Formats: sequence, structure tokens, C-alpha cells
Amino acid sequence: MRKILLGIGVFLVVLVLAAVAAPFLFKDKLRALADKQIAQRVRAQVQYDPANIGLSVFHSFPDLTLDIKDLRVIGLDSFSRDTLAYLPNLRVGLDVMTVIKGEEIKINSVELERPDLSLRRLKSGRANWDVVISDSAAAAKGQDTSQVSLAIKGWKLTDAHLRYEDLTLPFRMEARGVNHSGSGDFASNVFDMKSQTTAADLDMTYGGVAYVTDKQLDADVTLNMDLNKNLYTFKDNKIKLNDFPFSFAGAIGLPNATDITYDITFKALETDFKTLLSLVPGVFTEKFKNIETSGKVAFDGYAKGTQTTTQLPGYGVNLVVSNGRFKYPDLPREAKNINLKMKVDNPTGVTNDVKVDIPQFHLDLGPDPVDGSVAIDGLNPMKVDGRVKANVNLAEALKVYPVKDLNMRGQFFVDGVAKGIYSKTQMPVVNAAIRLTNGYVKSAKFPAPIENINLNGTVVNTTGQVNDTQINLPQFKMLLEGEPLEGRLTAHNIDKPVFDTNVRGTVDLTKITKIFPLQGMTVTGRVAGDIAAKGNMADVEAGRYQNVVASGTVKANNVTYKSKDLPQGVKISSGTATFNNNQIALQSLNGTAGSSDFAASGTISNYLGYLFTPGQSLKGNMTVNSQNFNVNEWMVDEVSAKPTATGAKAPAAANGVLQIPKYFDLVLNSHVDNVTYDNLKLTNAQGVVTVNDQTATLKNLKFNTLGASFGTTGSYSSKDLAHPKFNFGLNIDNLNFQKAFSAFNTIKTLVPLASQVEGVFGTNFSVSGEMGPDMMPNLATLSGKGLFDIVRAAVNQSEVMTKIASLTTLPELKTLLVVDKKIQANIVNGNLVVQPFDLTIGDVKMNIGGSNSLTGVLSYITALNVPTGKLGTAMSSKLTQLTGVQNIQGTDRVTLGLNIGGTVKAPVVKLTSGSMKDQGKTLVQNVAKQKALDLLGVKPRAISKEDSIRRAGQTAEEAAAQAELDKKQQRIDAANKAKEQISKGFNSLFNKPKPKPKPVEPADSTK
Repeated sequence: MRKILLGIGVFLVVLVLAAVAAPFLFKDKLRALADKQIAQRVRAQVQYDPANIGLSVFHSFPDLTLDIKDLRVIGLDSFSRDTLAYLPNLRVGLDVMTVIKGEEIKINSVELERPDLSLRRLKSGRANWDVVISDSAAAAKGQDTSQVSLAIKGWKLTDAHLRYEDLTLPFRMEARGVNHSGSGDFASNVFDMKSQTTAADLDMTYGGVAYVTDKQLDADVTLNMDLNKNLYTFKDNKIKLNDFPFSFAGAIGLPNATDITYDITFKALETDFKTLLSLVPGVFTEKFKNIETSGKVAFDGYAKGTQTTTQLPGYGVNLVVSNGRFKYPDLPREAKNINLKMKVDNPTGVTNDVKVDIPQFHLDLGPDPVDGSVAIDGLNPMKVDGRVKANVNLAEALKVYPVKDLNMRGQFFVDGVAKGIYSKTQMPVVNAAIRLTNGYVKSAKFPAPIENINLNGTVVNTTGQVNDTQINLPQFKMLLEGEPLEGRLTAHNIDKPVFDTNVRGTVDLTKITKIFPLQGMTVTGRVAGDIAAKGNMADVEAGRYQNVVASGTVKANNVTYKSKDLPQGVKISSGTATFNNNQIALQSLNGTAGSSDFAASGTISNYLGYLFTPGQSLKGNMTVNSQNFNVNEWMVDEVSAKPTATGAKAPAAANGVLQIPKYFDLVLNSHVDNVTYDNLKLTNAQGVVTVNDQTATLKNLKFNTLGASFGTTGSYSSKDLAHPKFNFGLNIDNLNFQKAFSAFNTIKTLVPLASQVEGVFGTNFSVSGEMGPDMMPNLATLSGKGLFDIVRAAVNQSEVMTKIASLTTLPELKTLLVVDKKIQANIVNGNLVVQPFDLTIGDVKMNIGGSNSLTGVLSYITALNVPTGKLGTAMSSKLTQLTGVQNIQGTDRVTLGLNIGGTVKAPVVKLTSGSMKDQGKTLVQNVAKQKALDLLGVKPRAISKEDSIRRAGQTAEEAAAQAELDKKQQRIDAANKAKEQISKGFNSLFNKPKPKPKPVEPADSTK
């Protein structure tokens, strides 16, 4: 006995030591193995913290348990924004001996606590769960596939959330509170897999129709797994949806990577009507166990055939209810005589081959009978033969079947028959009447009660032709929380309706949208109106509005509108509109758009064509005033066309392009006290804006900003949202150089020297090009011309002038003062070309011209005419070399030619020429004109064949003399060419004719 106790003690000590040592001995090894396997075998982003990996021997003894917390698996490419799996706690049971020996590690079990799994298959057939690289594919890459093997004998999910969506069908399933466990020997090729599953909440939809909603699931299933044949056969199984039990027989196969074969049948395991009743929405509650029922149910069906990416297997369902009855113990009425026969059959699986036959349906809701029948053959086209007839007291119906938080009253009558073909061009012969007397509806979801509902109407079609349908609603009345609403409607000829309608009353939009929710939109406020319309839609589409009788008045108070496309929202505080056939007259319309206020009045025409005929424009002439308008809130992404502002708070800067509505033809006489555009504040903006064909044209628009006055005439077009075009003429007075440089990126790039200038200027400039995605000009596309009127400009601490002063030994050039000087400039393909201009600095005469590029590269030529005595010895020596004149100091003045290159921050100044003559102006003009010609692509004069023959016999001296003559001739040719072009005007010189734009196809919808 002592030896036995000693042996047990030693075993326990060894076991405890192993439990303590295991995490230290194997944790790093298993972590490295997991990293390697994920990197080699998983096509997805796997995110986890190595600190959240643990190892123990107690949870699944004798196996080692690898515990990983907060692991995420995120897809790639099309699924890069999808989380395939979030696993708060993943436990993997590993065969301890394979870990110790370091051989192929076997995974024996997997446990998931509170997993969130989202499985998706796209219309293309791609699935987000296809992330594991197969053994054969890994082996083909030379990877070791023998380090890990699946020998799973058990698995478990606790409190799982599962989502499955297959867009190829389309089918969607979601289950919450799922508990699942299973067992089976996956090390074998043929074995039985047993599983138990419960779900607290199960939903299933197919083709957008919800077939299973808020159901409880309890499934106990045994499948025979033949992994050699990929064949899975149902053995003992029982599945319950709420209280409805059924089972499967047969098999499911996977013959290849994409197809699924079915040969299964299913049937109800009980015939009690109560089990079927548990599937009815709203019935299966705590009170369900006490419900009184009687009647029988028969339910069975099949699925047979192959499911591919293009079709389903054949299927069928049979349901028979005989003499059903139910009564809630705390309600006074019962539903009885429930009889239903339904057969759905589609042996081919082709959607259009489906047949639905319900030859009998009857029930008595208390004393009120409901009868119906329907037969459907195919879907496109659909053959229909059906009838429904009911005369129900709604208050009595709620005494039979409880609906939580719903209160109804009134007598509802319907009697309708339909027989024939339903398609895009046909409809069944229809004769239907509907009537509701003294109706009342109120619920928790729709708290605004609808009272005193009285309506009666008919829908009749005697021929089966769509346009022969006649709708007649001679009267409808109701109260929306005490607000009356009444009217009438008659219409026929559905394709181009002939209508006669009248609606009057007050509608609280807040309450009405709770009753009839608007997807993605929020509408509030009150609208009162008295509207009448009579005519033919064919006349509306043809613009024959004189044939349409329309009149009325609408008053709006505190109406607000928000949507995904308009998150800023629009609010109409008050407004009145009267209208006739073709025109709406707006009076005192006041409101806000986002954070911007507006007040408007004027007329809107062609509103019928705009509303009912795609492609027709809304026309109008409006006067719009605003105290504060924020343009930044109306910028949109140039690709998605969605607003970039996501809330009521205004963005700090513009972020997107301004989109002009497509089908607007408006004239807006506007005056805005304050405008916010990007980081600018504009004041006293006024002028005329016309909007037409996605183009806004500005006429005499004036405003003040940065202490200067601005005037502009031009246009902006957003036809091509990725490349919006503009063409503006600008007239600016008294703009400060420093303010302009700080506020405008265009100035920073095109006139970088402005950062070193103090003073005031004006300009009269025309410019065209494209706007970038931030509503700033795309400088590479700019072309333009104009005049800069410099009132006063002082250039201080300029690197360019400092280097000129140093090179010429003329210190007075370090500071440059320009007063009352007009400078002509052009923009060619984004390059600023400055035409030569004169300056006088003391007794130094200066002429400068040239260009700078978008990258900031300077290319200017400067001529200085200076007194010879001011030049130092070094400069005099250089001039002697350039001119060949030995006695430089013996002349009164000399002309220096300088090239300015490099950049503004790092300029390079070189002496290029010298002359005893005052030819500086001519020198600069010729070089500047040649630069302009270079930008235009004008080539130097070519040497003729005769010239080449003549020059072949020239001496070196003669050749040099001839070369000098050629240079002079080229300068003369270039000057003449420039003069010719300048005489035609710089607009034609720098703006080549553009081809006419191709016609743009109209978009499918209006912004």
C-alpha cells in the first residue's frame, strides 16, 4: 500500500510539474508555428496580439490547450473591408505527445466562445471564407505540409453570432445566441458526425422575401460523412423551428468545387395544428403554451437535383391544414374553420417553372369570414388565377389574434378577382373593390393615430391590357392627430395616365413619415395645401401644359429634409407657393441650407415636365438673398458624387468639387452678405448666376475679400465631375501682395516672388482651366492673359535681387521699389510668362522679362543700363572680355545682360552679355519673345540647301561672320513672328482653338 501511495504521489508531482512547465517549454514553439502556418496557408489578414496567446494542460487534459484571445480574420481584395471572423476566445486542443516529440502536431478539438462569423458569397461566385490554401497547393510551392494535421474529434461554439449571405441565389441567414457542439473522427474517411445546435433568434430571406423571422431553432442531427465520395447522408435527426418539428432523409453531395447535389425529402414529425401555428409571426410568445388549438397538419417536401452557380435543384412543398382552430385564453374571440391546401412544385429548379396552387383557403376571424384561392404558373410571365374576399371588423380581429402595441378599429371590406397573365406588357383581368369605414390605426412604431379613415375605391381591367386599367377613388378622408386630409382620384391608361385628382388638408410630415418611413431620408414639418390637377400625362411629356388643368396653394412651416446625399439638410422656415399649369410662384420662402440661410422669391416653370418626364429641366427666375452662405458644405467627391461634409458642422476647408445639378435651367439674382469658400471670407457678393446644362455662368458678380474689390464674369461646368472646367475674367482692385500670397495657392505657385513683396496691386485678367478635387485650379491646365497694375510694390530681402546686386557690385539693387507700373503677363499651359517691362532704380535703368514654371524654376532675362563708373574692377574686366573694348571706363554707360535661373529660394544669376549701347530693352524683348515662341512650339528658321552649299567653301572667319548674321536673322524672324502673333491678340496667341466637346449622354437620374 505504501508503494502504491508513493507511486500516486510521484505521478501527481510529475503532473503538476508538467502543468507548470508546459507553458514555458512549448509556448514560443507553438507561437512560431502558428505564425508560420498563418503566413503560408491563409490568404487573409490575421490580426492578434502575441501577448494574448496562452497554453495550459488543465482545460482539455490530457491534451494541451492553445488559447488565443481577440483574433480577427479580415479578407483581401473584394473583402478587404469585411471581417470574416472575430474570435474573442479561441481554444485549440493539441495532442500532447505530438507536441512533446516535435513531430506532426495533431489538432484534436476546437472551441469558440462568443464568435462573430460573417460568411459572404458574391454574385461572381467568390466566397470570403475561401482563405485556406490546400495541402496540394502548398506542396506545389515547396512548403512543408506535415507540421500540422486535423485529427478533430470534437468542436464547440458558445453564444455565437452567425451571418451567411449568398448573392448568387440570393439567400441570407442570420442566427444569434447560437450554441453548437459536434463530434466525429475526422482522421477517418468514413464516420458519423453528431451535432447539437440551438439558436435563440433565426432569420432567413430568399429573393428579398423573409421566410423565417425571429424563430428559435433546436436541431439534433447525425450525418454519415463519406469524405472519399464527398457524400453526406442524413441518419437520425430532428429539427424544430419554434414548436414545429421536422426531419430530413436522403443525402447531399459535393461532386466538385462549385456544385451541390441534393436527393433529400423532409416531413413534419407531428400533425398537431398548434405546431404549425408556432411559426406565425407574433404568435410564439410566453402565452403560446396556454393557447387552445385543434385541427391537423400535413407537411412534406423534397429537393432533388444539382445546385450550380446558375440554377437550383428541383424542389416541392405540400401543406394541408384541416379544421384548424385557436383561441387565446385571455381573448374573447377565436379563429376557427381554418382550412388550407397549398402545393409548390418546381421539378426542374428553373425559377420560371415554379407552380403554386392554393385551391382553398378559409378562416373565420370571430364572426367574420375570409376566403381566398390562387394559382400561379411561372414568374415571367406569370399566369394568375386568384380571388380574395373578406369583410372584417378590425376591432374584433384583435380579439382573436393579439398584435403587441397595435390598436385598430373600423370595418374593412375587400372583394377582388384576377385572372390572366402578368408581365411588363400585360396584366390579368381584374375586378377589385376595397372599402374602409370609420377606420382607426395606432401602434408603438407609428404613434401618430390615423382616425376617421373613410375610403372606397375600385380597380377594374376588363381586357388584360395595361392601359385599360381604371382606378377610381371617389373619396378618401382621414384625421392625422386632428389634422384633416381629404381628396379624390380617378385615373386610367396606366402607361400615360389620364388623371383627375384633388387633395386638400394639412399634413404633419414628422408623423406621416413615421407611418410611411422614407428609406435614407428624414422629413419633418407641416404642409398645408389645396391642390387640384386634371389632364393627360402625354400632354405633360409633350409640353402641352395648356391642356393640363392644375391649380392650388401650398404653405410650408418648419419643413426639414435630410438624406444620405444631402447630410447638410435643408429647412424651410416658412413659405407660400401658388401654381397653375406651368408655373409656381414662390412668395417669401425663408430657410436654411446646412448652416447657410436664404430668402427667395420668384417663379418656377416646367415643374410638371421636370417631375414626370426624365430629361426635362426645371426652369425658373429667382431672387435669392442670404446673410451667410457656406459653400464648403456643398462640395462633393469627384468620383462618388457624394457630399464631403458629413454633418451640420461646417468643414474648415473645401474638400471636393462643386456639382451643378443636371436638369436645372435657372436665373438667380443673388445677394449674399457673407460667403465662406475654402479659407476665404467674401462680403457683399452680388450678381446674376444662370444655371443650365450643369454649368453655372456668372454675370457681373462682385464681392469683397482680403480688403480688395473683386469682379468676375465667366462660367464653371461640372459636366465631367472628375475634370470640372472654368473660364473667368477677373477684375481686382487694391489687393495686398502678402494677403494674396497667403490666401491663393495659384499665386504661391505662379508668382512665388510675391512672398517677398510688400504693397498693393490690381489686375484685369482672364483665365481658363480645370478645377482640382479641392476646388482649387489645376495649375497645369491654366491658360490666360491680362494686365497687372502695380500701385506700389517694395521687394525686400529677395535672393534674386541680392545676387544681382552682388554680381554687378550695385548695392542699391538689393531693394526694389515699383510705383504705378503696368505689367502684361500670360499663362501658357500653367507657365507664367511676363512680358518685358522697364524699371528705374536711381540712375540704373532695368528691363526684365521671362517665365517661371509650376515647379518653381525661373527663366528670366534682365538688362541693366548703368553708369560705367559704378562698376568695379572685376565687372569691368568681364565686360572687356565680352565686348572686346579695352577702355570700358572711357564710356558713359554700359548695358549688362543677365540670365536668372534656378528657383526663388535658390536663384542662379549669370552675366551673359555686355554692350556699349543702350540696347537693354531690345535685348530683353527679343529673348522674352523667343521664350513665348518656344512655349508655342515655333521653330528657328531652317538653313536651306543653297545656304549649305554656299557655306561649304567658307573660311573659318567667314563662317563665324555668317553665323553671327544667321543669329541676327533668327532674332529678326522670331521678333517678326511674335509681333504678328501679338497683333492678333494674346488670346489667340496663347489659347489655341479647342475641339468641340463630344455630346454627353444624359445621366439616369437627377441630382
